[in-house]
Amino acid sequence: MIDLEAVVALRAVATNGSVAAAADSLGFTPSAVSQQIKRLERGTRIALLERVGRGVVLTDAGRHLVTSSATVLADLERIEADLHLAGGGSGSGGAERRVTGEVRIGAFSTAVRGILVDVLPRLRDEHPKLRVPLRESEPWETIALVASGQRDLGIVHRWGGVALAMPEPLVETPLFTDVADVILRRDHPLAGRTELTPTDLADEEWIATFDSTICRQWLRRLFDGVSNAPRVVHESMEFENHLELVCAGLGVALVPRMGRPPLHPDLVGIPTVRPASTRGVSAVHRRSQADSPALQTVLDAIRGSLAESGPLP
Repeated sequence: MIDLEAVVALRAVATNGSVAAAADSLGFTPSAVSQQIKRLERGTRIALLERVGRGVVLTDAGRHLVTSSATVLADLERIEADLHLAGGGSGSGGAERRVTGEVRIGAFSTAVRGILVDVLPRLRDEHPKLRVPLRESEPWETIALVASGQRDLGIVHRWGGVALAMPEPLVETPLFTDVADVILRRDHPLAGRTELTPTDLADEEWIATFDSTICRQWLRRLFDGVSNAPRVVHESMEFENHLELVCAGLGVALVPRMGRPPLHPDLVGIPTVRPASTRGVSAVHRRSQADSPALQTVLDAIRGSLAESGPLP
């Protein structure tokens, strides 16, 4: 009998590219992941990983097992959801029903600050037997983690026309639209404007996230057709750092409103036009988990929190 937990570990190696990264995504040690896969190889009597230099790659058999196991794992998730639905029909029901199980979340940093810091404590209080572990990750990584079964629910964002591929097994639920403002010092010559175009900002020095992020890709897309812009001089993954660097007079930044702290009195935020800097925020999960009471409970809590907070300022 094939060890399904070990198959999940193998899938994590395939998704993350190494045993160490797979272990980090699963919350195990690299040694534990290696032992799981070795046990799987002993059980199947087939080599599933091979060493290349200092790393490992999947053999043809390993890739076949990863591909073939997707349907089996999806079926098991549907069975588990059906069991929870069957078990939830008794008792007091309604608002008094307590949900059990685990929903592993992957989300980008501003969603952690702007949504989940409010949602997770509520879920803990209302459903103490529901586990909701969180991992911060970029949207591309989140989609890969959910598609491969390493996360159950992802919160992702999509800027303008920047592509964000959605594999067929995933279901995307739009949540809301976030807006990003150009952050300037109040003494900046453009600080009195009500809106800014890329041409207005062509000569500015920018503070931005790393080149590999969707936010940075959008900043480049914002300046399509404007030569030699944007000139990025400082890079940081934390938007709070962007605000501090702008406050110190070291450049301007494009910072989303969600999860943004109140601006320092010396700063102003101005939206862009032609194009507007907006991003759609969505939840993603595997189609096989659509009927999971635990997953729907978490999704409902996220929607409820957003409805209570109202539109972003």
